[in-house]
Amino acid sequence: MSDIEFPDDLIALERAAWEELQAGRLTVATAVAVQDAITAHAEAAGMDRYTVEMALKRAVRHTPAES
Repeated sequence: MSDIEFPDDLIALERAAWEELQAGRLTVATAVAVQDAITAHAEAAGMDRYTVEMALKRAVRHTPAES
């Protein structure tokens, strides 16, 4: 998993965006909300936005499915 700690609301936003993307119905509003939240988290943590975004995607998209 990621060494970056993500707040639950950011995980939920990315999870919603990923689900919308997989269903072929990602909206601009969802994408913008995720990007804004990633940018804010990166700035607050003093990290590069790209690094935060890639770690978030790995955390959400590459976690084992729950049973």
